[in-house]
Amino acid sequence: EMLNKAGVLRNSGRVDAGSATTDFLEQERERGITIQSAAAHFDWNNTNIVLVDTPGHVDFGFEVDRTLRAVDGVVLVVDAVAGA
Repeated sequence: EMLNKAGVLRNSGRVDAGSATTDFLEQERERGITIQSAAAHFDWNNTNIVLVDTPGHVDFGFEVDRTLRAVDGVVLVVDAVAGA
């Protein structure tokens, strides 16, 4: 949704539908889950933002840990309606 609002994408994708831009592995698209972290960047109000999409399932926590070691700061975005 953030990439769509920033004008980078025409349509928003959904992880569970296998159409999320940052879910590029075939297994991610088939299963409708994020397995490997991925980054995308966009400009918003003259600020360059790097969006890092990490897995939400505990089985892939190692991937989240690995990714967090590479960043200086984090803003956590949670969808309270979807519970994700």
